[in-house]
Amino acid sequence: KRIASAESEADLEDLQVEMIDRFGLLPDSVKRLFEISACKLKANAIGIRKVDLSAAGGRIVFTENPNVDPVKLVQLVQSQSKKFRFDGSDTLRIKADMEAAERRLDELAKLLVHLEQPQAA
Repeated sequence: KRIASAESEADLEDLQVEMIDRFGLLPDSVKRLFEISACKLKANAIGIRKVDLSAAGGRIVFTENPNVDPVKLVQLVQSQSKKFRFDGSDTLRIKADMEAAERRLDELAKLLVHLEQPQAA
C-alpha cells in the first residue's frame, strides 16, 4: 500500500531502502513492483492516462494536454516507424516482441525516459 501511494521517485527510493534495512535483499517480484510504481509516477507526470502492453505490443493513451514535446514524439514515430505509430490524436501504438513481462516493463521505462521533458534550470 505504501509503494502504491508514493508521490515521488524519492519516496519510492526511501521506501526501498527502508525495506532492505528491515528485510534484507528484496525478491525480484518486489523490485518489479517498485519499477512499475516508478513508471506510473513518470507516466502521470508526462500526461499518460493509460498503458496497455502485451506480448506483441500495445498502446499508450495520453491525456488531453500531455507534458510531452510533440516534436520529440513525431521524431520517435518517424525514426522507428515499424515499432511506433499514431492511432488518433491521443494514442501511440507500439508493435514489438515483448513476450516476457520484464521486457514490457523495460520497453515502457525506456519510452518514458525518452518522452520526459527536461527539467527547467
